[in-house]
Amino acid sequence: MTAARLTAATMPGASMARGRRRGQAINGWLCIDKPAGMTSTGVVNLVRRITDAAKVGHGGTLDPLATGVLPLALGEATKTVAYVMDCSKCYRFTARLGVATTTDDAEGEPVATSELRPSTEAIVQALPDYVGAIEQVPPQFAAVKVDGERAYDIARRGEAVELAARTVQVDSLHLIERPDPDHVVFELVCGRGTYVRALVRDLGRQLGCQAHVTALRRRWVGAFHEDAALTLETLSALVADDSLAQGLVPVTTALAELPSLALTEPQADRLRAGRTIKVSPQLVIGELMAEATVRAMAAGQVIALARLQDGELSPMRVFNV
Repeated sequence: MTAARLTAATMPGASMARGRRRGQAINGWLCIDKPAGMTSTGVVNLVRRITDAAKVGHGGTLDPLATGVLPLALGEATKTVAYVMDCSKCYRFTARLGVATTTDDAEGEPVATSELRPSTEAIVQALPDYVGAIEQVPPQFAAVKVDGERAYDIARRGEAVELAARTVQVDSLHLIERPDPDHVVFELVCGRGTYVRALVRDLGRQLGCQAHVTALRRRWVGAFHEDAALTLETLSALVADDSLAQGLVPVTTALAELPSLALTEPQADRLRAGRTIKVSPQLVIGELMAEATVRAMAAGQVIALARLQDGELSPMRVFNV
């Protein structure tokens, strides 16, 4: 069954969710291996039907063309989505040289062509220009908003989209292989808001050969890696076997890179109630600074995201798990 035909009606276990009036209170993350041909929103909607979860959100959009790691937050995990969105991400992708398209990927129409095929050495020499803090104009068909409207909606009407350049962070960019003169495979590690399609577009223009993306896979996002990603079929089988818990990742996995602060139970109770507490200087140890966002811990569990400032700890997000 192709990804394009993968719907709630065709997934085992989907029917069990239909008759329920309200979703279940499921808390945790799912690391989904998104198939090609589905939007990220489409995956969210399908997972909500398969699991009957009351609340589902994703930790970073993938284009329909793309595959790979799509972290989905269920229930209380949605409180930590912003931290996944800010994590570094790794992509492996293929650029097709010689053709630029309207969408900067294989789904668009050709807008420019070139017979030039730069040498592999010339491509490698150009890559440092795309590492570090770089300026990037998003693709015309992008999810960014222009006057309250998505850029891709404006572009689909055939109207010109004026998008401003913005600074994005690229940690590394490597040429992995060149299977033939027309195609080059790269691997990229980058920060939030980086468009692979825009990078390939700009690289093609710089090299004078034009280029667009033909394949894109996200290998990891923060703590979520492709080796542990579940296909939608596997997820459905877990639900059918009443084994969804085996596929859930703890709510606080997204917070693994934040420093932690251990509290006493009375302190934890006050924090859970939304109250600010005093923190003894003796508790601020290791790499924890005097001002920081921390994981407030009690009895080995994360009870809240909290802000430490001037010796006081204020709750930002309290977890009810």
